[in-house]
Amino acid sequence: MSDVLAGIDPRELSVPALVWAADEAVRRGVRLRLVVAVPPVHDRLRYDVLAHQSSLRIRAESALANAQDLVRALHDGLWTVTELVDGVPATVLRDRTQGVALAVVGSRRLGRAGEYLSEGSVVVPLAARADCPVVVVREPEHTAVHPPLIVVGVDGSTDCRAAVAFAVAEASLREARLMAVWVWPRPLLSHGDETEGLADRRRLLAESVAGCAERYPDVDVEQVILRGHPVEELTRASWEALAVVVGRRGRGGYSGMRLGSTVHGLLHHAACPVITVPLPEAGGADGTSAGADRSRPRTGRPGPTG
Repeated sequence: MSDVLAGIDPRELSVPALVWAADEAVRRGVRLRLVVAVPPVHDRLRYDVLAHQSSLRIRAESALANAQDLVRALHDGLWTVTELVDGVPATVLRDRTQGVALAVVGSRRLGRAGEYLSEGSVVVPLAARADCPVVVVREPEHTAVHPPLIVVGVDGSTDCRAAVAFAVAEASLREARLMAVWVWPRPLLSHGDETEGLADRRRLLAESVAGCAERYPDVDVEQVILRGHPVEELTRASWEALAVVVGRRGRGGYSGMRLGSTVHGLLHHAACPVITVPLPEAGGADGTSAGADRSRPRTGRPGPTG
């Protein structure tokens, strides 16, 4: 079974992201890989570069040690490995996503310009280019809602089928219900009777989740069509969710364009972790990605997550 990869930020340890990653590794019965990158230093005199690089490495080593201590306190006995690597953080993590179950990172709540232009920015480049599903933990999951809820955004595309496959597998793993949400934007001008359009969307929504009940009979799947702005409606749904799952566009083009405006909006506004799911390299007809592992974990379930 594949590792869970956790990206550690040496500047500010994201405890919610680390807790999420550790809990997920236990649920799946897999190894937790903790990775921290020491970014290169530019635009300084040689002496300053060496001193600053040394300082960054010390901070990275400290962050990695603190992360290990927290994981041991949460789940004594969880198999962990650590890596400290020189390089641009987003690139270092991206290069390690092939073959892993999923990658987990925290969010430093940068604005859009910071996420695109900052060399230390990780969220957008990783979510756009990773080979596995990426979990961005900006806000903790909502565990007080019973039964727990996972939300998946659906639009009838191939992208969303991969997201649905991952989401229903995750819901089964967490003994949660799944809400498949299609957000239908309101038209600027009224076009009269919308009954036919609503029927078409209900049909496409049903097709997108077809087969979930057969593969995961333990998961209650609810199909919902909402009118409004996709970011606003999915953000509203996130207030009671463990996570919001969305599909990612193809691999071509500028990295930020692969995510789409809805995913960008959720990364900045969702009130729970956001999981972006890429298209599988060679998936089946159901769009199952590498992260949607249908097998049960080899270890028991932990208590409530943090």
